[in-house]
Amino acid sequence: MANFETYQEYQRIEDLEEDSPPGEEDLLVHVPEGLKDSWHHIKNLDHFFTRIYHFHQKNGFACMMLTEFFELVQFLFVVTFTTFLVNCVEYDVLFANRAVNHTVPGQHPFDRNKVTLPDAILPNQQCTQSIQENSWIIFLLIMAAIFWLYRLVKVFCNVLSYWEIRQFYVKALKIRMDELCNVTWQEVQDRLISLQREQQMCIHKKELTELDIYHRILRFKNYMVAMINKSLLPVQLQLPLLGSVVFLTQGLKYNFELILFWGPGSLFQNKWNLHPKYKRSGNRLELAQKLSRVILLMGLANLLLCPFILVWQVLYAFFSYTEIIRREPGSLGARRWSLYGRLYLRHFNELNHELHGRLGRGYKPTSKYMNSFTSPLLTVLAKNIAFFSGSVLAVLIALTVYDEDVLTVQHILTAITVLGVIITITRSFIPDEHMVWCPEQLLQCMLAHIHYMPDHWRGNANKSETRDEVAQLFQYKAVFILEELLSPIVTPFILIFLLRNKSLEIIDFFRNFTVEVVGVGDICSFAQMDIRRHGNPTWMSEGQTEASIYQQAEIGKTELSLMHFTIKNPRWQPPQESSVFISHLKEKVQHDALGGPSTQLLLSEAPLCTSLQSNESATGPDSLLASVLAHPILTASGLQGRDHCFIPPSTAASAAASVLASLSASQLPHRSRGRSHGLPPSSIHPESTMYRSDRTMIDSLTNSDARMRSNTLKSEFASAEMSLHAIYLHELHQQSSQPQRTMRHWQNPVPMTDVHIATGFQPRSSLGSSLSMPTPVHLGRWQEEDEEEDNQEIISGSTPKQGPGSSC
Repeated sequence: MANFETYQEYQRIEDLEEDSPPGEEDLLVHVPEGLKDSWHHIKNLDHFFTRIYHFHQKNGFACMMLTEFFELVQFLFVVTFTTFLVNCVEYDVLFANRAVNHTVPGQHPFDRNKVTLPDAILPNQQCTQSIQENSWIIFLLIMAAIFWLYRLVKVFCNVLSYWEIRQFYVKALKIRMDELCNVTWQEVQDRLISLQREQQMCIHKKELTELDIYHRILRFKNYMVAMINKSLLPVQLQLPLLGSVVFLTQGLKYNFELILFWGPGSLFQNKWNLHPKYKRSGNRLELAQKLSRVILLMGLANLLLCPFILVWQVLYAFFSYTEIIRREPGSLGARRWSLYGRLYLRHFNELNHELHGRLGRGYKPTSKYMNSFTSPLLTVLAKNIAFFSGSVLAVLIALTVYDEDVLTVQHILTAITVLGVIITITRSFIPDEHMVWCPEQLLQCMLAHIHYMPDHWRGNANKSETRDEVAQLFQYKAVFILEELLSPIVTPFILIFLLRNKSLEIIDFFRNFTVEVVGVGDICSFAQMDIRRHGNPTWMSEGQTEASIYQQAEIGKTELSLMHFTIKNPRWQPPQESSVFISHLKEKVQHDALGGPSTQLLLSEAPLCTSLQSNESATGPDSLLASVLAHPILTASGLQGRDHCFIPPSTAASAAASVLASLSASQLPHRSRGRSHGLPPSSIHPESTMYRSDRTMIDSLTNSDARMRSNTLKSEFASAEMSLHAIYLHELHQQSSQPQRTMRHWQNPVPMTDVHIATGFQPRSSLGSSLSMPTPVHLGRWQEEDEEEDNQEIISGSTPKQGPGSSC
């Protein structure tokens, strides 16, 4: 009875957001005298850790508050300026449709015909009267005023809230505001964990782990990533003429989160606990009907607010993008990662800055892949349209240079602007004449950074279907703007007609994939990265997972997320099942590294591989990553190395395994090696190593990066290590899911110097008679180039002249 009364009391103080897990509500913890501030008992740790993270990512209190202030000013400006343009401008006078009589004495007769801006602006009294007579404008202004006052109150609350976070940084974490920009999130996280260990900041748990903090910040985000991974949310639409289309906008995502997580009638009873009734399967049909009604009401509310939201979207887009389009018309042809792509490619437990950095590194190879697809018909049309438009534009420009009075001709400026836009757009359809069509290689480069791709992309990189699917993740900016403008219209129909039909599946998903973690609350079970529960046998989890097809994460999300989190947080101690998977992966890497090329060989060919990858940055881990990607191509083509030596054949998996073993070995603490190569001691962390092999130091990397800051160096190597893991796991997955004829590995690979001596600089034909050449499994199904001329041109770094059908 006493326990029930305690639970009832806990329910009554829900508005205080007490963040105590069941059974620990009455836990008493001694608070030291030195920590008497307001953060010694955090009532909502999710909110607290999220504010700490946002405070760090947005560069402190001053930047955040200045941003909030200008957001208020922007909203006020848009509403005021739009009202002024609609009611206070006399457009007949502005467009010279009505003459204006200037009677100023002494004014030149020609000047009396000129229209000035004051002539087109109504007097204040007339402008005010025009606004008062329009009831529709008054209603919109009242709605805007209410929303602005709401934003003002919210900004005031944020000022108080983030001032407290500022004090926490300064007093508790000992981080000054002038140092905040130079402190990484990992350092902030380490100080949080140390503070909890020393002073019991959180009363319900004695120690915090990195995963606890990630779970708090990304509780709902992990659910969204899992639902996208399991194709639960209705974001893929089948439209006539357009076929399969992905539609996910900020407004639609906001409605999903409002319905499921924190809105009225949502599934969570507070910020950290799923309502108990959704954890029981007995009344799943009744709960699905209730959720369906909530979705219906939310869809109707969106339908009613559609006109107001649409007007705001149009106005904001107009004021935001018009100047950019006028200055850089080609910016609409630039690409960006779509909102769907960010959720599809996101790891479980990946923070925003980690995702942004990873996708930023993948932007260039993905752009190259998308730009490699050209239409010969569109190219011919674009060239001719650009020629005709350019000819007319050249004449107009020449005339204006000869006599500036040409600019006074009606619509001449409009013609010049339109012609410039047409030329810019048509040039985007004309491919680079020096481009070599290598879609498989570009797709592999893209995979190294984005870490995920469906199985059917492999070997089909040259298909338009693959390109269209990549375009769903990597969309044009013009498409992004158009989707956001259409969002107020489309969102109500998606909620009413599509999401409602998923109600039962959503209820089952939250019941089946929600687990309670002591001291954290209810989280998505996929976020635990539990190999036993959610592993996939084709992703090196065979014999370690008990998951059914329904429980398995798609595209290796569990395994890759585990590796990513382990690399990003080297001090984190994974649970038993995850440790077994990591140990098994270590052994597999060590085994494959023995049969793969040496790191010295890969590093010696780094400049050539970087040239093949068209990568401008040829230093650091990027060049080594390029070597791993291009090495199977060199071995398949029979190219000679930089020392005119034959390169033993290998696959991307064996090359990645060799580099992973050597990369981790190079980070081992070794005084003589570390000092000789100039590595800062702080950059070598034993916790960051995942593999142990012979001490193979990557000399050129350490020499070139010796002067870099230790945190930047660790971050670069961690990103490169994760990219190599992604390549390696995808290669193993491909081998296990689609068994192919495997190549016979060299049991005792001959070192470069030995091959150099043994061959005696023999050409490829004589080498083939002395050595038995196995047939390799090529990376991305590359085909050998038999012409020696092309091989010599590639070695020299030049690109042969290619026709429209040129390919690797």
